[in-house]
Amino acid sequence: MQLYACHLTLQEPLFFATREVGRLYETGRYLHNYALTYALGLVHAPYFNAVQVPRYADELQPLNRQQCYVTPAKPLEVSFQLATMKYGEEVTRTEMLPGRLNTPSFGRLKELAPESTFRFYVLSAAPLKLPHWIRLGKWHSKTLVEVTELEVKERAGDYTAACPLNPLDVPAGVLRAFDIISMPPASLVANARCHGAHYALEGGLGLPVGMKYNVMRDA
Repeated sequence: MQLYACHLTLQEPLFFATREVGRLYETGRYLHNYALTYALGLVHAPYFNAVQVPRYADELQPLNRQQCYVTPAKPLEVSFQLATMKYGEEVTRTEMLPGRLNTPSFGRLKELAPESTFRFYVLSAAPLKLPHWIRLGKWHSKTLVEVTELEVKERAGDYTAACPLNPLDVPAGVLRAFDIISMPPASLVANARCHGAHYALEGGLGLPVGMKYNVMRDA
């Protein structure tokens, strides 16, 4: 098994709507493993989708056969910035007559600021060449990826997860205690205390052995 530690540095503001409070659209501090998997080019979605419904279950499944998995990203040093967006409300009639009103509406965006940093891991049965630059979020924000290949040391016993985990993807019985991170399309867990077979890292940290994409069909 190949194990890669990936360090991300945002070069541009990063926005995705983790939470919506009225007209405030808030970006969370954690990066979901589904988004990272697509951004790394390990799986591709069709350019045109007439239904506009995610197909995570179908598109991520081939990676399980390849024994390739991307973890969620842990925030290292992050900061936020606020931005204002304006959009017009176009009012038209069914007779296709032009609308008489074009009242702009405003919303506020809480974005992750440039220079924010994160760490995540990639596991693969075969060697991978991961990209040096990727695009993330609604704005396709430019992000630097610095990759370090780690020595794989498999151990058994208690450990603390080295990064956030997607609980759907972790083998049963591994998670003992954790903090829930509520975010779409599937909530994550942080500060997880785990037990079982794992890839050991420094400082008593580790990653569960046997993680794979177990996407709910309605995700």
